[in-house]
Amino acid sequence: MTNPVPGARLRLDKWLVHARFCKTRSLAAAQVTAGHVRVNGVRAQKPAQAVTPGDVLTLAQPNLVRVVRVEALGLRRGPAREAQMLYTELTETRDDAPPNPRFEGKGRPGKRDRRALDLSRRPGTD
Repeated sequence: MTNPVPGARLRLDKWLVHARFCKTRSLAAAQVTAGHVRVNGVRAQKPAQAVTPGDVLTLAQPNLVRVVRVEALGLRRGPAREAQMLYTELTETRDDAPPNPRFEGKGRPGKRDRRALDLSRRPGTD
């Protein structure tokens, strides 16, 4: 659910929980106080900082920096589909995931296949 009241504001840590960027409010507050969150390009100093629709948040997450625009304020921590309606993703999605191991067979590799795969990954062997 979103809050349709114009000019409404919500605490930053609560919004991070409602949008499912953090699992709990205390974890969200810790992220803000550690300096991992910026609001409109300025580092957020405290978890009680107000967030309004239209603000741009920069979130430093492990292996990723996300930039999102606040579209609405949530009333609760709801399902993921509801949480995704609270923001618009502004960062490009990158696929930096390493490729799967080269195993051409079907199913899980056996011991012999794993050994051959490990030997092929050693430096200096061709």
